[in-house]
Amino acid sequence: MDAGLNGAAPAFGVERSLTGRRWLWRPAADRTAQAIAQRCGVPDVIGRLLAGRGVMPDHAADFLEPTLRAYLPDPSALTDMDAAAARIADSVQRGATIAIFGDYDVDGACSGALMALGLGELGATTINYVPDRLREGYGPNAPALRALAGQGAELVVCVDCGTAAHEALAALDGRADAIVLDHHKSEGAPPAIVATVNPNRADDASGLGNVCAATISFLTLVAVQRELRRRGFFATRREIDLLSMLDLVALATVCDVMPLTGLNRALVTQGLKVMARRERPGIAALLDVAQVREAPGTMTCGFAIGPRINAAGRIAEADLGLRTLLAAEPATAMVLARRLDEINRERQ
Repeated sequence: MDAGLNGAAPAFGVERSLTGRRWLWRPAADRTAQAIAQRCGVPDVIGRLLAGRGVMPDHAADFLEPTLRAYLPDPSALTDMDAAAARIADSVQRGATIAIFGDYDVDGACSGALMALGLGELGATTINYVPDRLREGYGPNAPALRALAGQGAELVVCVDCGTAAHEALAALDGRADAIVLDHHKSEGAPPAIVATVNPNRADDASGLGNVCAATISFLTLVAVQRELRRRGFFATRREIDLLSMLDLVALATVCDVMPLTGLNRALVTQGLKVMARRERPGIAALLDVAQVREAPGTMTCGFAIGPRINAAGRIAEADLGLRTLLAAEPATAMVLARRLDEINRERQ
């Protein structure tokens, strides 16, 4: 080993690890680390860690305290977003019924809850549907879509699914319009529907391919509210508080194992602050049954809340996680959260 490195102070004071190695800081990162520490007013060790992760001094402040102002994109950057927002706004203005077809994992439940809560606050009537994993499989299926149209839905919004469901969506055959809000990899042309908003479709240039479906759903609500504002919809009513829904986006981002950089980092940082207020009965109840007393963090989402929601979709009631997130009353939320906790223990 280079003599200069041998003489350097070991990282974290580790002279000899369990594998017999001496821990050393990367010499090339020293100047960057010092610049970060000085600019951000953090200890040298934090500056070294950030430099080791490739964070540059100009971006260090945003990495440490990411803000939505710095990272939130214009939703219109996503292909088909404007068409989706306009069509959803049409239904909202008419007070029409919108069906939300979801998925049974955490991202699907959070995406469904976001759309149901947001559209409901805007005055739309919503029908929530989560397919049974064993009987119906993943994604939209023709019988379920026809049934939703038969219940009066003039628009079906598929969240966290639908990009590859060409045949199933075609089965609507004029009974209702359809929109897909998804993030799964896509090959070939999207379904022949009103809009397929998916940063991973071949012709999307938004650069948002590393976000979850809940983020796409959140951005859609931002776009819908903006479109309704343009139409004068809020002349006699208040706009909805979209930032209060970031706890759902944070939960989905962590549980879907999205990289915690850039926009995702900002959403999770702000969402965890919302979650810490425990204002959503379902999440508060899940924190209680998991015996989480401290302020929630990424570990809370990934190992306390997430597994309980996922357990129901895998072996029991597919929509139980969604119903828990949507529960308006603390007593109801606690009953549902305890059921999720029981299912999770059975699964273990």
